[in-house]
Amino acid sequence: MKMLIIHGPNLNLLGHRKPEIYGNQTLDQLNQKIKNHFPELELEFFQSNHEGELIDKIHQAMEVFDGIVLNAGALTHYSYSLRDAIEACHIPVVEVHLSNIAGREGFRRESVISEVCLGTISGFGVTSYLLGVQALKEHLKH
Repeated sequence: MKMLIIHGPNLNLLGHRKPEIYGNQTLDQLNQKIKNHFPELELEFFQSNHEGELIDKIHQAMEVFDGIVLNAGALTHYSYSLRDAIEACHIPVVEVHLSNIAGREGFRRESVISEVCLGTISGFGVTSYLLGVQALKEHLKH
């Protein structure tokens, strides 16, 4: 099973940006934790602060990966082009968020990508990613 883990804008600042919301782990530590938790999976990690690069990566994933776990960061709330890329890629995508977006500022409560994703997991910090990978793994088994 081959999965792509995509981290969107500002996730390169993990461990530094609002640790009370996003935690103390760096992006490298988060990626390593996912690798350690799922040694049986072939995982690739990608982070970009640029919407077009995320879209390009999703397009490329169609030919290479069985599924995607995506934390789109703030693009979650307004990027219709990212939504369209997810819908067009025809592989399952699980949306994840470190924080509980439903309990945050009003503009963060709506996700424009949720309806084209397999499911959404948010509010559990790093565990959101682990749950997202596990859910995608179980989905791909069937």
